Amino acid sequence: MYLALAILLVILLIICWLTNIIGLPGNWIAALLAIGYMLIVPPDTRLDIGWITIVVVLVLAVIGEALEAGTSALATSQVGGSKRGAALSLVGSIVGGVAGLFLGSFVPVVGNVIGALLFAGLGAFAGAALGEVWKGRTKEESLKVGTAAFVGRILGTLGKTAVGGVIVVAVIVGLVR
Repeated sequence: MYLALAILLVILLIICWLTNIIGLPGNWIAALLAIGYMLIVPPDTRLDIGWITIVVVLVLAVIGEALEAGTSALATSQVGGSKRGAALSLVGSIVGGVAGLFLGSFVPVVGNVIGALLFAGLGAFAGAALGEVWKGRTKEESLKVGTAAFVGRILGTLGKTAVGGVIVVAVIVGLVR
């Protein structure tokens, strides 16, 4: 029974890892799943995970969020972006990521991932640029902030997704140690 739970946990963690690409909090959901698994499976069984694994996963989730938010915020602030532009960039990136997930499905195997990542970046661009125009900035300033939001979103998402992969590996190591 615990083997089936461990396999289910790993499958769910991989799904959580992939949701990072579209801007969802996959690393935090993975952390909650790991905590739930730890609470369900008795501590001295073959496939249990302990507090050390949970602490590692939580620290990694914080690092992933800091990478994602920090990269985007740093990129837009370095070119003079406003809080309004940053907020609309976040909304645009989530909407774009979800849209790209579906639009990318026309390309076999990697289309969903590339579509979600690209459209999340484009959504961040559009949201930031719109926020800056709304704030009264010139077209050139708005496009500059939008471009920074695009680059920041792509790099931040890739960093967060990489950390999510490490979370999956950390839990697997915790299971088989």
